Amino acid sequence: MFDLLSPVAPGWGANLLRGLVRSLQIALGAFGMGLMIGTLGAYGKLYGGPIVRDLAAIYTTLVRAIPELVMILLLYYAGTDLINRILEGMGYQRVDISGLVAGIVVLGFVQGAYATEVLRGAIKAIPQGEIEAARAYGMSPVLMMRRITLPAMLPHALPGLANLWLISTKDTALLAVVGFSELTLETRQAAGATKAYMTFYLAAGALYLFVTLFSNVILEWVEKRARRGMPSVREAH
Repeated sequence: MFDLLSPVAPGWGANLLRGLVRSLQIALGAFGMGLMIGTLGAYGKLYGGPIVRDLAAIYTTLVRAIPELVMILLLYYAGTDLINRILEGMGYQRVDISGLVAGIVVLGFVQGAYATEVLRGAIKAIPQGEIEAARAYGMSPVLMMRRITLPAMLPHALPGLANLWLISTKDTALLAVVGFSELTLETRQAAGATKAYMTFYLAAGALYLFVTLFSNVILEWVEKRARRGMPSVREAH
């Protein structure tokens, strides 16, 4: 990349592209994990018992109240140390946790709190008559979720989930502080080695912009398919 565009940065373009791929891997993994946590959290808040609702409320409140950078540092360092202490206490050896896995788990845990609220709001937007009709037909909670709740809430959840995906792609940059070689850290190393700060940081910004624009195209297509027969959210506002 940059070896073709500028003699100032020979060979560093591949590093940036490798960092971009790692950033996207983390973003996809964290977004998927956040969706799973968010689905469980939303159902727990809406239909769980008092203890489940309280635990879900504590989780979402704490994660949304603590700055994401602080949460990442806390989970990355304290979390991995806690796991190894538990393993040692059980007689096992300490393990080196993959930076990729740790990044996905840390950001996924953060994403899950926001996804919980997005999905909870989407479920509450479903006309109550549809839920009551499903119960009247004797559907089990799992069957009702698969056939009624999930399809009906998807159009309401998509705008919020789209924002969470874009946030996830940008939050990967925070992992640079713990030494994971995603796009931001690769950019910082390349800029420091070549002193071409403007070149590399503009390039990193362009790559993030490309990811955002491409994501918007995909997300708009998904929204149109999910909202067939319904007014567009953008038109409604």
